[in-house]
Amino acid sequence: MTNPIELNAHELSALIHQRKVSYREVMQACLERIAEVNPAHNAIVSLQDAEELYRQADERDTQLARGESLGWMHGIPQAIKDLSATRGIRTTMGSPLLRDNVPTHDCIMVERMKGAGALIIGKTNTPEFGLGSHTFNNVFGITGNAWEVSRCAGGSSGGTAVALALRMLPVADGSDMMGSLRNPAAYNNIFGLRPSQGRVPYGPARDQYVAQLGTEGPMGRCVRDVALLLSTQAGWDPRVPLSIAQDGSVFAEPLDTEVAGLRIGWLGDLQGYLPIEPGILEVCGQGLMRLESLGCVVEPAALGYPPEQVWQTWLSWRHWLVAGNLAAFYANPSDREQLKPEAQWEVEQGLRLSGGDTHAASEGRTGFYQHLLTLFGRYDFLALPTAQVWPFDAHLHWPKVINGQEMDTYHRWMEVTIYATLGGLPAISVPVGFNEAGLPMGMQLIGRPQDDLSVLRIAAAYEQTISDLLARRPPVLE
Repeated sequence: MTNPIELNAHELSALIHQRKVSYREVMQACLERIAEVNPAHNAIVSLQDAEELYRQADERDTQLARGESLGWMHGIPQAIKDLSATRGIRTTMGSPLLRDNVPTHDCIMVERMKGAGALIIGKTNTPEFGLGSHTFNNVFGITGNAWEVSRCAGGSSGGTAVALALRMLPVADGSDMMGSLRNPAAYNNIFGLRPSQGRVPYGPARDQYVAQLGTEGPMGRCVRDVALLLSTQAGWDPRVPLSIAQDGSVFAEPLDTEVAGLRIGWLGDLQGYLPIEPGILEVCGQGLMRLESLGCVVEPAALGYPPEQVWQTWLSWRHWLVAGNLAAFYANPSDREQLKPEAQWEVEQGLRLSGGDTHAASEGRTGFYQHLLTLFGRYDFLALPTAQVWPFDAHLHWPKVINGQEMDTYHRWMEVTIYATLGGLPAISVPVGFNEAGLPMGMQLIGRPQDDLSVLRIAAAYEQTISDLLARRPPVLE
C-alpha cells in the first residue's frame, strides 16, 4: 500500500473513513517523515509528544469504529502556522518575546479545523511576527526550501509550504498579508490561496474593524484539498463583524467547470515597472499557454493606475497596522532590542503617521479598489507572477537588488503581491515551472471580489494541464 502520508488529504480522508488505514498508521507515517526530513528543513516546530499523539490517534480510531466521524478531517494530522493561537501548544510568532507563550484558547480557524476532526501535532515555522517573505527567526532558525535546503522557503507561511511539499502534512493552513500564502507556494511547487478579505474569520482579536489586510487561508498539493480546507475555515462568525456571511460548504462541492472563453488579463511586470529576475516571466508564459490550451483568452493588460501610488498607499497601511500591533513591545526598551530591525522600522514609520495620513491611505485604497472593478469589467481574471525573484540564498535576510535595481525596503522585492491584498481579492498561486537550477516558481490568478469559487475552479482546470510539474518531487524524497 502507498505510504499514507504521500496521499493528498481528500484521498487520505476517504481511506480513513473506509477503515482501509488507521489513524495510528497515518500518525506513525507522519512522525516518521518528520523525523526523516525536518531536522534539515526545519519546517515543523513545537512538535508534540509522540506518545500523546498516538493516544489521540487511537481515540479517533475508536470513534470511527463506533461509526462516529467529526468530519472530513477526522484522522488528518495538522501543524498550525505559528502566528495562529493554539490552546495548550506554544505560539511564539517567531519572536523571542513570545518564546514561552502558550495560549489558553484556539483561534477561530483552529476551532473549526479541530471541529472537522483535525489533530494538532505542532506548529509550522514563520518569520518574526510574520514580517518578511523569508522564514527565519531567532527562536527556531531558518526553514530551508523543499527543493534546495540552502534556499529561501518563502514566507511567512514558509514552514507550511515546506511541510506540504515534503509530505510531512497532507494539507495545511497559512496566512497572507503580503503574499504569505502565495509566495511560499510558488517557491515549493504547491497551491496557496489567499481568500477574499473576510472569507476566513480572524480572531478572537482586539481589532475587528481596521486590520483588514491579512487573512488566514489554505495551502495544499492539489486544488481539491485547498478547496476542502477552505470549506472548513470559511463562514460567518459573530465575533468577526466583517466576516462574509456565506456558508463554507459551497467550497466542498465539485470544482469541474467550463473555462473556455474566459478572459485573462496578463499584467506581467506592469509594463516594466516591477524589476523581475530573468526567466520568471518566461516560465509564467508557459503557464499562460496552458490556460490557452483550455480555451482561455489571454491578453496583455495594463494596470492603468500609477503603481508607485499603490505602493505608497500600501506602505502607510502596513506601517500603521504593524505599529498598532507592536507598539507596546517597542515602547519597552528591553523588548525593543529583541525586535528584528525590520519590525522596529515598521513601528517607527507607523508612529510618524498622522490621522490625516491614515485617512488618505484609506481613500487611496478605496480608489484603487474602484479601479480594479473597471479591469474586471474587461477580464474575468488577472494574472501576475507570484514572486519577482527565484528562491534565494537562505542566509540572506532579503534580496537587496533585482536586475540592478536596489530595493529600498525589506519587502519591496514582493511588491507584486500587494494588488490582490489591497483589493481584498481572492488570489491563488499555481505552479508554472522550474528554472535550470531546479527551483520552482508560481503565478497568481486573481478573481473578482468575493468570487473565491471561480478562482478555485479555474485553478482546478489549470491543474489538469500540469501533471508533469506536480509529478516532480523534491530531491530529498527521491
